Amino acid sequence: MTTPLPPGAWIGIFGGGQLGRMAAVAAAQLGYKCHIFSPDADAPAKEVSAAATTAPYEDINAARAFAHAVDVVTFEFENVPDDTLAAISETVPVRPRVDALHVSQDRAIEKSFLNDHGIGTAPWAPVNSADDLSSAAILTGVPAILKTARFGYDGKGQVRVDNGNDIAAAWDSIDNAPAVLEGFVDFEQEISVIVARGIDGATQSYVPVDNVHRDHILFTTTAPSTVADDITDKARHIAADIVIALDLVGLLAVEMFVLRDGEVLVNEIAPRPHNSGHWTLDGCAISQFEQFIRAVAGLPLGDPSRHSDAVMTNLIGGEADAWADIVVEAGACLHLYGKAESRPGRKMGHVTRLSPLSGSR
Repeated sequence: MTTPLPPGAWIGIFGGGQLGRMAAVAAAQLGYKCHIFSPDADAPAKEVSAAATTAPYEDINAARAFAHAVDVVTFEFENVPDDTLAAISETVPVRPRVDALHVSQDRAIEKSFLNDHGIGTAPWAPVNSADDLSSAAILTGVPAILKTARFGYDGKGQVRVDNGNDIAAAWDSIDNAPAVLEGFVDFEQEISVIVARGIDGATQSYVPVDNVHRDHILFTTTAPSTVADDITDKARHIAADIVIALDLVGLLAVEMFVLRDGEVLVNEIAPRPHNSGHWTLDGCAISQFEQFIRAVAGLPLGDPSRHSDAVMTNLIGGEADAWADIVVEAGACLHLYGKAESRPGRKMGHVTRLSPLSGSR
């Protein structure tokens, strides 16, 4: 399929979290219907979608039935088995394509891909045993961060390694799972770029933004970034190079480190909407979620320009209890995700505070 989906068509989304929820709302605004596939019966995205399937992601038969019920399939997180997506790609277009998902699912594959395409990362080494970890620590230096190669997010599956005495404990703490060891870099800022690519190969990127993490979870995103214009240009070019190298149709988030000497290194990529792009819901005419749906549905990409400056703050756990104060705050845009249970470290919503446009970057 290379022609745009008409209004009334069905978009299938693997994953039922807040990213799927906000994507489904954007799809509805464009006249599409969303069908959510998630093992969680109470998934937030199911509340705002026209249809839902509740089954494990590994259930190939359920996935095939799901594929027959929709016109295109996408995903809101990377942990969908690529075998499942490969099986249904025989029935329905999958965007982004399975190969792009495969790269982003495994940190070792991802970093090798980036380095092979001339894109810099922090020093790293694959780790598949305690002996590997000892050798990797020599290569990367310590302190360093040991990260599971798969299934890690928001600091989960990560442990700091400060010296040789930590090796055995660090390896045990991730249950001996395949991993990578990443050396520390002396960065000045953490930034990210959201870039979209359509079925026609056209790309559009949002302005780079500054990110601040708290307890390994994104705390605030400030748009636009305070980095210099040359860093802005460099970051956007890097993101565009990656999305083209992946031959990705959809949305790609690229998290980066800006070093004190101006070098830009890529930390991680995610082929889907991203937490650091939530500000676009209120700061741009075309949000990252609408852009995502446009790309997946084969529509022309929209203008990613912002009409306001913005600071997005995640509401973690009990912080969402302040909703009554936020809704009366001038310039504050509240988004709650409909999650029934509040837990420490769980993203329950976000608030974006808008201010007048400060510049054109």
